[in-house]
Amino acid sequence: MNVNTLESILTIGETIAVEFKRCGNGIGHDTYETVCAFLNRFGGDIFMGVKDDGTVIGVPEKAAPDMVKNFISVVSNPDNFTPTIYLEPERIEYEGHTVIHVHVPPSAEVHSYKKIIYDRVDDADVKVTATSQIAGMYIRKQNIFTEKRIYPYATLDDLRLDLLPRVRQMAVNHAMGIHPWKDMDDVELLRSSGLYGVDHATGQSGYNLAAIMLLGKDEVIQDIVPAYVTDALVRKINIDRYDDREIIKTNLIESYDLLMEFARKHLLDKFFLEDANRISLRNVISREMLVNTLIHREMTSSFIAKFVIQKDRMYVENASRALKDGMITPDNLEPNPKNPIIAAFFRNIGYSDQLGSGVRNLFKYTNFYSGKNPELIEGDIFRIIVPLDDEYSFDYEISSEAAGEFTGRDTLKTTQKTTQKTTPKTTQKTTQKTTHKQSKKLTPTERKILEAVRINPNITQIQLAEQIGITRDGIRYAIRNLKSKGILERTGSRKNGSWIRRCPGEK
Repeated sequence: MNVNTLESILTIGETIAVEFKRCGNGIGHDTYETVCAFLNRFGGDIFMGVKDDGTVIGVPEKAAPDMVKNFISVVSNPDNFTPTIYLEPERIEYEGHTVIHVHVPPSAEVHSYKKIIYDRVDDADVKVTATSQIAGMYIRKQNIFTEKRIYPYATLDDLRLDLLPRVRQMAVNHAMGIHPWKDMDDVELLRSSGLYGVDHATGQSGYNLAAIMLLGKDEVIQDIVPAYVTDALVRKINIDRYDDREIIKTNLIESYDLLMEFARKHLLDKFFLEDANRISLRNVISREMLVNTLIHREMTSSFIAKFVIQKDRMYVENASRALKDGMITPDNLEPNPKNPIIAAFFRNIGYSDQLGSGVRNLFKYTNFYSGKNPELIEGDIFRIIVPLDDEYSFDYEISSEAAGEFTGRDTLKTTQKTTQKTTPKTTQKTTQKTTHKQSKKLTPTERKILEAVRINPNITQIQLAEQIGITRDGIRYAIRNLKSKGILERTGSRKNGSWIRRCPGEK
């Protein structure tokens, strides 16, 4: 989580999905009660080192690493949490203070902490003791998530146990070497990840649909969900049929690998730098699209999921259990997990991130990849449409001042001084004109920012993101480029300052 996102959360305050904890002397029981309540409701975010009114006081910097380790130990200990979970706290540096952030996803299970069940009501954690209330929680979760459907006659022989060593190693690598799955045997791993459960309506126990979809043998998957398939197509030349096709019916782990390989085969991998690091826009965008269609689909539907690559766009579509209809944007996003057990499994092995981040990443990186925004359409059939433009290239033309960030300012200044002494004045003028002309090349997003700044010099980055329709990360990236080109400058404080538009080289 970045600082700007944290600031907006601090401004809004505690909600049904946000909780602040002081944690000055360590992590108290009330923090774990909130974890339990979030798991049993809609999920949420906990910020340790923050007072109830949103004032950041931080946790002791030296104690922070031990606090993170202790937190992981408590939530993964069956004596504390039933069933156990694995969460990944992150440390955030904010105005000289250390804040520990924990994202808690909603769970398909009903969880208890110290044998007490908690639920989230408004911004409070409430003990649930009445039998009727507890039964209602089980019924609510059972009715929502078909991935929890129990198959009492499914056994370990029906699962691809040969995939578990790889899964275990992926989880360890993703967690930087510390993950409970590392020391678990296969059965413990399956149970701890929610793949073995109990149907409290019938009393049946066994492996559930999530286990079958994630790790089932192909013939078992086809027996249980015969309509399950993902159809990958390329329609660039032969649009009535296809140029290439792959029909994928295997488990979700290997389906992801096959679909990503299909994307790498048929999509351009355009050059892109972020914070001076080369990243693959193709892989990032494909990953978000494919993970969504694999883990958030309604597995029992007869609708065939698709991944289609065309000349001017690519899209995925799959059956969904929508809570509303219409377009999804970063502004109206209300994350809602369709299959939280499967989603949590993918997060543990690093195939996906926290709920909602995929939408923000799609809007951010699609703009860099094709110069346009994606479309996400919620309904009985969920669709993600990403525009394609093979001719589009993100503009990396920069002025000499910006070049210093990549080549080293000292070297650049020395070269400029030498050039001024040895180059005739006519040549210098020509060079200055050329540099000025190149530095004025702007991306569509940069042009929109400059126009918005011209109209309102006091506009904030949050307002720019809302007005232009991209994430704040995208706004910050574009502003950094405009500053490096010498076209945009910020004066005054972060909150009360204003923007100044300049020509490159202007003082």
